[in-house]
Amino acid sequence: MNVSILKDAFTLPGVSLDPDHLLRLRHLPSHVSVSTARRYAPTPGQIATRRRGYGVEIDEIRMWVPGDDTRHLDRNATARTGAPHVRTFRDERQRTVLLVADFRPSMLFGTKRAFRSVAAAEALAFVGWRVSGEGGRVGLLTVGTDPVFVQPRQGERAVMTAIAGMARAHRKALESDDVEQPPLDEFMELGTRCLPRGGVLVLATALEHTGASFERMARSLARRGALRIILVSDAFEHAPPPGFYPFIAPEGHRSHGAIEHSRDASRDDARLSRLRDLGVLTVRLDAEVEPENNASLLHRIAIS
Repeated sequence: MNVSILKDAFTLPGVSLDPDHLLRLRHLPSHVSVSTARRYAPTPGQIATRRRGYGVEIDEIRMWVPGDDTRHLDRNATARTGAPHVRTFRDERQRTVLLVADFRPSMLFGTKRAFRSVAAAEALAFVGWRVSGEGGRVGLLTVGTDPVFVQPRQGERAVMTAIAGMARAHRKALESDDVEQPPLDEFMELGTRCLPRGGVLVLATALEHTGASFERMARSLARRGALRIILVSDAFEHAPPPGFYPFIAPEGHRSHGAIEHSRDASRDDARLSRLRDLGVLTVRLDAEVEPENNASLLHRIAIS
């Protein structure tokens, strides 16, 4: 294939990842109704408040400035530097979410509206905007040959940085000639190490080549309530039209096979059932569906 034609294909909507499109999704979570009490009230009751106060997780140690509470002076840092330092803490309700975007070669595939990788990025951007709007912290880890990591931060700028990281990693994935599929569990382990206490991994993937330890890690994270999975599916997977199709086997050789009968699109997905058996909160997202129509589905992932 002509190289220039191939590069032009990388700019097509649904193939390339447009960061401006993900930025425009920032207002989408506001269209999904949510109980104010659930969002802000520290305890069950009729009055919802945006509680400030101190949690138990250290946010940072910094120089004391006039107005800081002297009860939070850090003795060790003060003694070590000779200048007063204070500890600041993060409220436990200010969640930290690490968005994990699978951009391996198997995700660069789609038969209708968008590649699975693009749909995954859209879903994660929605979650990021929702969490940021609730005062949480958002970070990023991309899965692929050249992973990108963004330290979790608070505010809209954190989501913008994550979006820029996804766009950069996706572009590199499209341009790469590497067809190797690194196992997903390697990145799960990396994400777990980068996740602060009380944080949550939100993984958007098609669950291809998960690796030998994936289920063990998923079960461990699920027990702590620290894992959510968005299972991205293409229309061809759950309702392929009958026909004769080429394919590449996991061993790398090419062949052809026939699909004689179209499967039921509503069939029970064994992958979903297995993840739920492990205790993982999982939703299936169809890549052919516009992000606006997936908002209610993704809301379950973002607020749980």
